[in-house]
Parts: sequence; C-alpha cells; structure tokens
Amino acid sequence: MNHPLRSSTQFVSGVKELVRGQEREFLRELHPLVLRQNVTLDLEDTRRIDAAGLAALVTLYCEACKSGHRFAVANPSPQVREILTLVRLDAILVSRNTERIPCCGTQFQESAA
Repeated sequence: MNHPLRSSTQFVSGVKELVRGQEREFLRELHPLVLRQNVTLDLEDTRRIDAAGLAALVTLYCEACKSGHRFAVANPSPQVREILTLVRLDAILVSRNTERIPCCGTQFQESAA
C-alpha cells in the first residue's frame, strides 16, 4: 500500500523476519524503490535477522548510494538492534533523524510460501 508523502522518502514497514529464504523477495520488492527515491525501512516488527538479511540491507544501501539516494533503517526491534550493533552496521544504517518514525508508507507483503 503506497501513501503519497510530502517528503521524497518512502517509508516501508511490515517486515517480520529478514532471513535466508526471504531475502530475494525482500530485495525484489525494495530494489526498485531505492533506485528512484530515498527509503526508510521500519524494523520495529522485525524479530529475526540473519546474515542473508544483513546482506540484503547492505545491498539496498549500496544500490541507493549508487543511484544518489539514501537507504536507512528506523526503529529496529531490540533483537535487530543488537545484531546491527554487533556487526557495526548500526552506525551506517540506523536513521538518527528521529527517535520514532511514524508507521506510514508501503507495507511489505511477505509471500505465504
């Protein structure tokens, strides 16, 4: 579900898990967004992330940079924040612009596989 926003940043939420086996669908849906605009991914509801999920986030970050846009994550759940901090991606990926970004924008739809 897309909602027009005043800014040029698309907010995306609804990712429950970002793990091996789901990263391709995640990239398929978000890659086109980062190529055309800034994207902030709300990870408040994300309970699990693994190396494949981290690689997907780094891929989106790099693709956004190459296309002249920004990619950031916001509101990481405690579990996700711990992993991002452990691998030192928190300093690169976590948005520092706000304590809490409101949930609006695109809802990520996980396939029922």
